[in-house]
Amino acid sequence: MTPLDAQGRVCGEDVFIPAHASGGAWHQDIVSVQCAAGRRRPGLRQEGRVVGIEARGLTEIPAHMARRRGGWLECVPADGRLDFRLRVPVPDGEDVPHTGDLLVIAPERALDDGLWLGRLTARMGREDDVRVQEELVKCNHETPREFPPRVLAEAGALPGEPGPEDWRGREDLRAAVLATIDGEDARDFDDAVEVTPEPDGWRLRVAIADVSHYVRPRTALDDEARERGNSWYFPTSVEPMLPFALSNGLCSLVPGRPRLAMLAEVYFDRQGRPGETRFAPVVMCSAARLTYTQVRACVLDRDAAARAALAATARGDEVLRMLDDALALFRVLRRARLERGALDFDVPEPAYEMDGEGRLLSVRCRERHDAHRLIEEFMIAANEAVARRLGRCRLSADGRIVTPPATGDGATPRPPREEAAPFLYRVHPQPDAERLESLFDTLRATALEAAPSGSAAADAGGLRAALARARGTEQEFLVNRLCLRAMPQARYQTRNEGHFGLASEAYCHFTSPIRRYADLTVHRVLKCALGMDAGPLPAGQRLERVADGLNRRERAAMDAEREMARRMACLALRGREGEVFHGVISGLMEFGLFVELRDMPVEGMIRVEDLGPDWYEYDARRQTLSAMHGGGLWRLGQALDVRLLEVRPGRLEIRLVPADAGEEGETRPRRRGPRPCRREERPGGRSAFRERRRGGTRDDDKRARRAEEKAGRALRGRRRGGGR
Repeated sequence: MTPLDAQGRVCGEDVFIPAHASGGAWHQDIVSVQCAAGRRRPGLRQEGRVVGIEARGLTEIPAHMARRRGGWLECVPADGRLDFRLRVPVPDGEDVPHTGDLLVIAPERALDDGLWLGRLTARMGREDDVRVQEELVKCNHETPREFPPRVLAEAGALPGEPGPEDWRGREDLRAAVLATIDGEDARDFDDAVEVTPEPDGWRLRVAIADVSHYVRPRTALDDEARERGNSWYFPTSVEPMLPFALSNGLCSLVPGRPRLAMLAEVYFDRQGRPGETRFAPVVMCSAARLTYTQVRACVLDRDAAARAALAATARGDEVLRMLDDALALFRVLRRARLERGALDFDVPEPAYEMDGEGRLLSVRCRERHDAHRLIEEFMIAANEAVARRLGRCRLSADGRIVTPPATGDGATPRPPREEAAPFLYRVHPQPDAERLESLFDTLRATALEAAPSGSAAADAGGLRAALARARGTEQEFLVNRLCLRAMPQARYQTRNEGHFGLASEAYCHFTSPIRRYADLTVHRVLKCALGMDAGPLPAGQRLERVADGLNRRERAAMDAEREMARRMACLALRGREGEVFHGVISGLMEFGLFVELRDMPVEGMIRVEDLGPDWYEYDARRQTLSAMHGGGLWRLGQALDVRLLEVRPGRLEIRLVPADAGEEGETRPRRRGPRPCRREERPGGRSAFRERRRGGTRDDDKRARRAEEKAGRALRGRRRGGGR
């Protein structure tokens, strides 16, 4: 028996636990497992079964009130990973919760298989309230909430504004035309930019809030920031990495106020190549707080009224001239980055509109334009500049960060790994050759014009060429989705492997220390490289542990964001059952189609049984699902009109059917006949379980699924050389 942690890992390795082998364990439980006997096939995870529950990870569970039966409330956990029901006594002297209300329940003991007795501890509110949904997601993902008293005490002891004593030894840039550009709802401003034309190019200044001046290592503020890892953003709220006194006050680059910052100054030539670079601690004063919409109107659309309104503000004329220069540099930098091979995925993000009662009014795709890309390009340039500088540094025997002198040919010798400066790179590995080969094989199988050909195409250059050829065509959606799925996830680590997506040889995160702990650690290393006191720096295994923790917190925040988006999608579609929407097939599996709606970034599913009575075959290589008798064929990227059949917020399910389906999801009858036999099929063979049976009764479906699961378990046992 082997103990597992909450992430399901044993000795650093993932173990797959099938649903039938969970032994009553819940998400986040600490359990003991027994690993399956037999040799494991390469590339497959170890499989096991739960044999003991060491500790329950959840003491309170958010749940939906399903119905009342006599003196009991029957509730369903709001987290879809918890597959059981809760029975709660109706509280005395209180209003009985309504069906659909969200409650917080403490499980007490098991009453039956899949049924637990619980105790009502709190009522969260209406299910259609966005703020209630946010609280639910925060509970499900253990999002950090209130700051501990020690952290708040340290934050409260800091000054409200930086004083002259904080400016000592800093370059005074209060007269520079440094401006912040953020969204309309932003409150924490951690970066400001200025672009100045030069005879042979431009000078870019990026000033980043100097959080490390206030948050020192090994303090309560630092420990809490490292534990949170990053700020957690929700539609109506944010759980910040730092207390609001810092994130929205002392560290935020609010206009007209002196603020401490770290400066990255880079010269670029007319082709966008970086030249002389310098870094310095500065005191600055933001000349303007601009929004993306405002920059678009003034610089991209050249709207006379918007330009006049900005010019009428303090230093408005200077800001306008600076923005015109910034746009010119942005276009050069973006063109240079794309030419060097950077990938350009423009994934739509949701934007929400709500009323004063917290109800969701609409979901739409957030508009992205060159005002957003301008800031992104400048932040990339600053991050690369810092990574280049720190990548040349080394850790001396006495613990100082030093930069070795350049050799005669202008190159700086790469220090041994054990002597490299202890800082975190932001790494995006290149997809492995096998994954790229599989991707291009799929592209060729779909008969796309963008598909590379030949074995030489299975590399990074072939991927970029496929994206470029598909841009602006009907194939763009399909190619982008397939390429995105082939990408590994970016991560923090101490060893540089480059950033594949940005085509950058060295990259780190430096530009958002208010909301990312990794950036704060990079600021400290940069200060040490400049001869400043930044406190003790983690190195070696300790820094590796910091990186692992930050990667886990980043994934947790992303999971919370995805669940929140799914809940918002369910809220947006509630009450619209029966409506027809335009969509595009965004994914296919043996059990159905995933369809993304055109007018909003919302995805629903068409179950295979809702496609009509037929046999269906899924082709992973061609990314198609075909009806073997009726002649229907569905492929990734195909436009499709769908009708909303059902929305189940409790299970985060959006059920769609083809627009020509009947009221109950039944499509037009298709030609039926005996299923064609295949020579390679054997009774109980693998392909038998990939095929869906023809339409029948609900009991028939259940019996067939049980038979398939039982046979599948037996088949897996034979492949492992053991099993039941």
